[in-house]
Amino acid sequence: MQTTLPVALSAQLAMEKRLDTIANNLANVGTAGFRSEEVKFESVLSRASARTVAFASDGQQYISTRAGALTETGNPMDMAVAGEAFFAIQTPKGTVYTRDGRMQMSEAGQLQTVNGEPFLDVGGAPMEVDPNGGPIHIAHDGMLTQAGGQLGAVGLFRMPAGANLTRAGTSGVIPDVAAQPVVEFNDDRVAQGFVEGSNVNPILEMTRLIEVQRIFEQAASMIQTSENSLNEAVTQLGASK
Repeated sequence: MQTTLPVALSAQLAMEKRLDTIANNLANVGTAGFRSEEVKFESVLSRASARTVAFASDGQQYISTRAGALTETGNPMDMAVAGEAFFAIQTPKGTVYTRDGRMQMSEAGQLQTVNGEPFLDVGGAPMEVDPNGGPIHIAHDGMLTQAGGQLGAVGLFRMPAGANLTRAGTSGVIPDVAAQPVVEFNDDRVAQGFVEGSNVNPILEMTRLIEVQRIFEQAASMIQTSENSLNEAVTQLGASK
């Protein structure tokens, strides 16, 4: 039994999935706080034939938590995380975690994302300030002050080791286990006046795109060779009868 055809087809399916993730990553190179999507491949062994055959799996997708570059804006309504923690926001889907710290203030003084979703404090409550109280200051530990008075702390949350993340919106993620609030600010802190960019490396993604195209072409060549070999065998067997 020929195994070239199914193995090559499994490779093409895997590369098609990889191509989709690369395209989405490249489309979000300029998206603040965007986390790139990666695919982890492994071989799937089959003993359906007399020989052990290794197929390419369709790939396990996961969201990278690698940090993006911080850009100083000087805008006090911008904040970023220096470290691995996330901000928390309130959405129709529930609590979502994001690295996009661009804020706006509602008429009532609620601190919201650019999409109008409230930022949450460490206890999960929306953050509010006095809309007429003057500039706000955010310390490294997230403590928010206005006119010399403390108004609460912006919540920072870490994803537990091994947590699987699901994308929610453009820059948001939802873990499959509860995120843990940050209580010590040695490794994670808030940087006011900064915005974190996407963690997508466009040069690396373009390199991967070229690699995927080459592998896809190689798999197509294997399929064509397999078909030619099969056709030749059928022709020779038919002529020998």
